[in-house]
Amino acid sequence: MAAMPIDPASELDATGFPIGTVAERIGIPTATLRSWNQRYGIGPSGHRPGRHRLYTEADIAVLERMVVLVRAGASPARAASSVRAPAPAEGDIAPLLTAVFALDSARATSLLMSHIRTFGVISTWNHLCRPAFADIMHRQGAGEGCIDVEHLLSWCITSALHRALPPPPSTEPAAIILACTSGEAHALPLETLRAALAERATPANMLGPDVPAHALADTLTRTPPHPTVVLWSQQDSTALTSAVRTCTEAGARVLLAGPGWADAALPPDATTVDDLESTLRQLIPVTTS
Repeated sequence: MAAMPIDPASELDATGFPIGTVAERIGIPTATLRSWNQRYGIGPSGHRPGRHRLYTEADIAVLERMVVLVRAGASPARAASSVRAPAPAEGDIAPLLTAVFALDSARATSLLMSHIRTFGVISTWNHLCRPAFADIMHRQGAGEGCIDVEHLLSWCITSALHRALPPPPSTEPAAIILACTSGEAHALPLETLRAALAERATPANMLGPDVPAHALADTLTRTPPHPTVVLWSQQDSTALTSAVRTCTEAGARVLLAGPGWADAALPPDATTVDDLESTLRQLIPVTTS
């Protein structure tokens, strides 16, 4: 059968989202969306007269940044003015550092979400987040008291990742489990990995920090056969081979991430991964084969 000609305008409409879907997705009433569009021009950027008002992903990203600011206490007018500003240049850490040193979590989260939406998780982590942390650590080494800023930045990154990339829908338990070992509190790298997987429509169950080996064992009884477990250890004291054994004895494939594993005596059936990109290369074929 010959293909029907495609009306470019119809194709554009097919890729958009109606106002009800957008309202449900970002958690605000449709009346508020209409008000913001009428008062501040925050709405469907590609609207055509006589056609339904459909929002693009870029439109939704702007709305999500505005919601963050409003919920943090900004007036709708001020929030609208802020989100209409150009997205930050890739890897431009100065605005982000200014925001976190001012303890402006709403502004920092908005900047991070904009960078994630524009450049993706990998670029945001490698070119924005890690350099920002490096700057803060350098200041700490020089005697500046900014541990609070480090914690605030970590929280803002986690918040932005959750808002920009929630878990993708799935009808079955995920075959990927992300967990810090017992005693390990540094979960942000795994939060970033979870978001990078979600960006690629790959679900993962995030158990977070300080996961005892017996809890891993319980999770593996609720997971499909032969899952992959990513274990994060930041320091030598939390590089626990008991956690590795718990996973391998349950039939799981184990990827070891983080600097804590560098000097650990590891079993031969565990694989170490060095960075976000190599971890994704190990994980994506597991769920798409």
